[in-house]
Parts: sequence; C-alpha cells; structure tokens
Amino acid sequence: MERPQPQRPASGPGESAPYTARLLIDCADRPGIVAAVSGFLFEQGANIVSSNQYSSDRIGGRFYLRTEFFLESLSAGAGVGVGVDEVLGERERFERRFDDEVVARFEMEWQIRYQGERRRLAILVSRHDHCLVDLLWRMKRGELDADVVAVVSNHHDLAGEVEAAGVPFHHVPVEQGAKEKAERRMIELLAGKVDLVVLARYMQVLSGEFLEQLGAPVINIHHSFLPAFAGADPYRRAREHGVKLIGATAHYVTEELDGGPIIEQDVARVDHRHPVSELEGIGRDIERLVLWRAVSLHLEDRVIADAGRTIVF
Repeated sequence: MERPQPQRPASGPGESAPYTARLLIDCADRPGIVAAVSGFLFEQGANIVSSNQYSSDRIGGRFYLRTEFFLESLSAGAGVGVGVDEVLGERERFERRFDDEVVARFEMEWQIRYQGERRRLAILVSRHDHCLVDLLWRMKRGELDADVVAVVSNHHDLAGEVEAAGVPFHHVPVEQGAKEKAERRMIELLAGKVDLVVLARYMQVLSGEFLEQLGAPVINIHHSFLPAFAGADPYRRAREHGVKLIGATAHYVTEELDGGPIIEQDVARVDHRHPVSELEGIGRDIERLVLWRAVSLHLEDRVIADAGRTIVF
C-alpha cells in the first residue's frame, strides 16, 4: 500500500503528537502475543502510550489488539535535518522487522497507521440534510480526522450546502430501471480515490457488485435501533407498535439490507403521545450523533470486524 508522505502534526507551539503510530492486530489467540508485541516495541525504543486487547474466547478464540506507541525515529519531523525520505526508510525497516519477527510467528493480520495520515472521505446523501450538514460542520471545526473530498447525491437539493463548505458536489440521479448506470458513475467518481464512504441518509440500496468494486468500507446510518424496524419508514412502524424507545444505528454496509456489523447505537425514550413527525424530529438528533461517533471510531481505528459483529475499543 502506498502511504502518504509524513506530515508535521497540526499541534500548537511547544506541543508534540501524542503518539507516533497506531498498531492493530487480529490473530488466533494463544499465549505470548502481548509479550511478543510489547517486547518488540521495547527493543525498538518505543514507548507504549495506549493499549487495548480482547479475546473472543479463552480457548480457540480470536485475539484483537490496538496499541498506540511513540517512537521518535518514525515520527514526522523526527529531528533537525531529518528529511521525509529518511523517515519513510525508518518506517519501512520497522515494518519489515515487525513482519519477520512477530507477524510470521503468530500468523497475524495487522495494519499500522502513522499519526497525521489523513484519510479521504466521501459522503452519499439524498434529500435529508441533518447528517450531512453535521459532518461538514465538524470538518470545518477540525473535528473530523479526514478530508471530505466529495459529496454524491441523487438529488440537486443540497448542492448549495455542499459547495458553500468548499467540497465538490456530484449529482448522480438514480432513474427507475437505471440503477446500474448510476452505480457505474459513482464507481468512476470514488473507486481508488477514497478511503471511506459514509451514507448520510442516502435513500438507495447499494448492490454487492458496487461494494466490491468500490474497494473501501461504507458506513450507513439507519433511523432505528436495529435489528428492529429494518428497511423503510421505521418511525411510523415504531409508533404503530407503541415502542417506548426509538433509536439510530450506524453500521458497515453489506449486501444484506441494514444487516451489516453494528458500530454504534443510541436511543431516546418516547411514548404514545408522540406523533410520527415528533418521532422523526427526535430521531434526527440521535442519527447525526450516532453517525458522527461511528465515523470517528472508524477513523481512530477503534473498530475491528469479527464475523457479523464488531470489536470496538
């Protein structure tokens, strides 16, 4: 994988980055994994600043580890006179040693992400603006650790909001019987150009072929507390059933409608006096916060998929 050039962290005068790199590991559980990883980092001169681990079962389970560490030689702007090429070379040597000495021994799946490597994010939206506007506002405030590089919509309604935020807007209509054409156009716009796609109330079902060709994870916000009321019109159905809690669910998108691994959820208490319109208003606040939290968790590498569920550190 081609990595971005090391960038100096966006910190204030006298401040330094809180960590150099973030390491994620997934492998069959067995004794000695933590000792091997921490021992390797110690030998390289690294200081572990954060570490979380989880085993799915005491015997025969999967082991998951998320570790942040500080190592000056791998940091952007590692020292006076140290250039980008030198830092990249140190990172390549570090990864090669880790692969040879630890990964091969435990047959690990792993990834490393260095501080300052910002990801490219695209947003798909229809006519509902609350989740989109919230993400664009957080981008402007510097609260989104990614660059929104495109917004794609099947309607023109939100073009002004997007363009005012300085983000390219692409109108890709989904005409009846021409869904494949629309998806081909979106693949042209997004495939290989984004690291994450967020469905901010994009009221279209994406095909399995599209998801495969896209080559990037997709996060959706669904306006119910899944697995209850999957599909369309969940607030009306919730009122018909007299539920006392309504909620929203952010999940990874798979071919199964509203059935992907859940990342984040939240709820609000309601009662029989709330008409559907009020339920929708309450739900909008939940939706935007749940989606924001899910996107943040993903960008912070706190989510690891485990079959049909997620491990969230």
